[in-house]
Amino acid sequence: MKKLISLVIASTFAMIHAAQAQDGMVGIAFVQAPEQGGGVATGPNPIVAFERARAQCMESGAAESDCLRTNWCYPSGWSIDIFAQHREGIHWHEVICGLPSENAARATADAMCDMEERDFLIECSLVQLYDPTGTTMIDY
Repeated sequence: MKKLISLVIASTFAMIHAAQAQDGMVGIAFVQAPEQGGGVATGPNPIVAFERARAQCMESGAAESDCLRTNWCYPSGWSIDIFAQHREGIHWHEVICGLPSENAARATADAMCDMEERDFLIECSLVQLYDPTGTTMIDY
């Protein structure tokens, strides 16, 4: 029975991988090392994308163990990275991926940074927008 289950899982993975290669869709992975850096990468599956994102995170000087997996979306869709700072000084990033359009991504960022809803924040802003290929779209 275990062999049958393993065979079904392996066959399913192979079919998914083949389908991904055919349709060209990619997923997107986000990794964060608190107070140190982060990484964002696309790939055909979470293993590949997270490896790439972790390598990018480590380029900022963070240790591999500090580069924590935070988000994975397949298909990648549009993604946003929000910077938020609490009135007591701590700050962090919030990431949402898999959004259907640029307009939906920007509207989501606006909703996440509604200061009436999140009155404990002193700052909240969209710091990065990624298209479905993982390309950054913010122009400062």
